[in-house]
Amino acid sequence: MSVDSLGCHWLAPYGRRVEIPVETPNLERLAAMGTQFDRHRVGSLPCMPARREFLAGVCELLWRPWGPLEPFDVPLARAARAHGVRTALVTDHFHYWEHAGRGYHEDFDTWEHVRGHEYDHWRVEPADPDPALLRQLLAPEREQLGFPNRRQYARNVHGLEREEDFFAARVFTAATAALRGLARREPWFLYVDSFDVHEPFHCPEPYASMFTDEDPRDPELVVWPEYGPASSLTERQLAFVRAQFAGKLAMVDRWLGTLLDALDELGLWETTTVILTSDHGHFLGEHGWLGKPFVPVYDVLARTPLWVAHPDGPRGRRVDALSTAVDVYATVLEALGAESDGGPHSRSLLPVVRGETDEHRDAVLYGWFGGAANVSDGRWTYFRPGTPGARVACHSAHFLATYPPDAWFRPPPVPREAEAGRFLPYADAPVWRYDGGAWPQAERPELYDVEADPDQLVDLAGRGDPNEARLRDLLARELARLDAPAEQLERLELA
Repeated sequence: MSVDSLGCHWLAPYGRRVEIPVETPNLERLAAMGTQFDRHRVGSLPCMPARREFLAGVCELLWRPWGPLEPFDVPLARAARAHGVRTALVTDHFHYWEHAGRGYHEDFDTWEHVRGHEYDHWRVEPADPDPALLRQLLAPEREQLGFPNRRQYARNVHGLEREEDFFAARVFTAATAALRGLARREPWFLYVDSFDVHEPFHCPEPYASMFTDEDPRDPELVVWPEYGPASSLTERQLAFVRAQFAGKLAMVDRWLGTLLDALDELGLWETTTVILTSDHGHFLGEHGWLGKPFVPVYDVLARTPLWVAHPDGPRGRRVDALSTAVDVYATVLEALGAESDGGPHSRSLLPVVRGETDEHRDAVLYGWFGGAANVSDGRWTYFRPGTPGARVACHSAHFLATYPPDAWFRPPPVPREAEAGRFLPYADAPVWRYDGGAWPQAERPELYDVEADPDQLVDLAGRGDPNEARLRDLLARELARLDAPAEQLERLELA
């Protein structure tokens, strides 16, 4: 399972570091059923790059941005089906059905798309939806910039009043029904991908009022802030956004519980591996930012939960083994008994879960295509930006829209200059290589000791700390291990 935009700092099992004490009894219940990875981090950002890691075992951030599966990928569902596993997908993550996200759902035996979240082009009426909600969505401001999509969300949720009508409820209700069907026929694989707690942070009662005394329908408040500096909101607006995020989290937890109840009722814990993680976190004022902007990938974004409950693993165990998003792929396939080499970059976590080893990786690489290269050894994090204005090459069998991010959702123009060749070290297939643009960069490297400074407030870069050179060398080693493109090493001044 994936719960979108869920950072560890909101969760009690990970030592919650926010002032809003959201109760998440069902997430904690799952944590108690298996192994918690305390040093888990993301890989390729944001949504669809993370899903290529989950569903194809490919760390893509060095070669391409947001895009579809490649023709040489081996999708997790296809590999499972080849082993006789019945597969199903339940999600409201509408990006699977867009131009830039195709290929991720087709190999499942069955899929259910819960319609209507975010920009999903679902309903055509009413033409003029709730004006108070449009204000809260900042739809008029976006329309002045030429982006009318937020009006679509207001149409989609028009008339929704009951908790059961909202997205988390519909996703986990559908997932529970799918589980009951699949459990009659083994082996099976169910992938549940909840778009909540992703923005817009709009939720029904009782959750809308659960963590605030404000009127949730006040049009002066905001439920869908722009990515960028937190100073774009007043203190009152920011407090309300955080309260609505908390409400969404409480709602997701409540409906996750229905799926866990079904696992209890059907007696499946002794035969089923249950995994829950997230693609990334979300800034809600931390470090002065909102959303997922191109700033250093602080742990607000990079530290996401990972719980693995396995029939052969102990319950309620916490491990320090360093893991990353791409490892989900090989872990699922091993749990299914499916033959796989784990994809080009994935490593199964089940040896750690079963207690056969305490070690997994000694470094993880993460971040955005074209952005800073970020590396962690579990205790230390190091962010190294590229040379400002340096351009990067995109490598893909597809022509991908690389910048600005709004272009990810529509087909891009064909680049004027592109060359074909076998440029990918992990695939013996020709792809196109073309200009991927110049991406925003931080001003300088940053270094943090996250054991002593978990909020990453004290930057130790440039102060003579020997760990800076060590982490720089570790980053260079990880890039070499992945056979990173030459221009990546050059822009990072590691060539």
